[in-house]
Amino acid sequence: MAGSVHDAEDLLQETLVRAWRAFDRYDESRASLRTWLYRIATTTCLTELEGRGRRPLPSGLVAEGDPSGPLIRADEVLWLQPFPADPAAVVGQRGSLRLALIAALQFLPARQRAALILKDVLDWSSAEIAAALELSPAAVNSALQRARAKLAEVGLAEDDVLEPDDPRCRETVAKFVAAFEKADAAAFAELLTADVVLEMPPFANWFSGRENHLRFVAGVFERRGSDWRVVPICANGQPGAAVYRGDGAGAYQLHTLHAFTVTTAGISHNRVFQDDQVFAAFGLARSL
Repeated sequence: MAGSVHDAEDLLQETLVRAWRAFDRYDESRASLRTWLYRIATTTCLTELEGRGRRPLPSGLVAEGDPSGPLIRADEVLWLQPFPADPAAVVGQRGSLRLALIAALQFLPARQRAALILKDVLDWSSAEIAAALELSPAAVNSALQRARAKLAEVGLAEDDVLEPDDPRCRETVAKFVAAFEKADAAAFAELLTADVVLEMPPFANWFSGRENHLRFVAGVFERRGSDWRVVPICANGQPGAAVYRGDGAGAYQLHTLHAFTVTTAGISHNRVFQDDQVFAAFGLARSL
């Protein structure tokens, strides 16, 4: 709902405080404890999100830029954030946790977002959702229809995504690590789809297409040097990497976190984050 690890932790704490204060009024004959807690969590999220803008990624906010141009920071924007998720712990839920879906959900009004999550992720009935959102079942069904139409409009299509335990996915990530550590921009060519998208919050710049991606990576190596270390990670149940830059004194400083979408044709999306809150949420060492 929140699109932010930091905000989600705050909302979880608020949910538990509200539940503790209201526990003497809980009636198990009316709802299970699980349902009761999710209703409180939903209300807490809706209250917090009221009047707040969505958390975007650059491709959903500004026009595509020139990979040879200057990077433009947009620190005032509340960017979407990835979250750490072990693929083994989210089997059966991976599709609902992917960063692409969470980014698409940000285009929905808060109540539509809540209805879709309760329906498609938690498998609630329209009647249960109606009770949680204080709507009629007909209004819930209408909200779900509008939400799905909006997701189709923003182009959510990831049917050929490989899961992290797929050997083809592991091989692609391993080649990405090797290419980065060798500072070999040309080696990325065979790893990227023709229409790959690169985004880099908190920079508003984003680029599409293999050639633009390669031009940008080549520029990074030219400006930042060739001494890198890369540690594979998982983000939103999908593969990723923590990238460290050599400091010239034998150590490596945390530089960026990459969250990949790996398809049968290669890496189709690379979302690169340079955010202290994200680094902390993933428990990444600041230096190696």
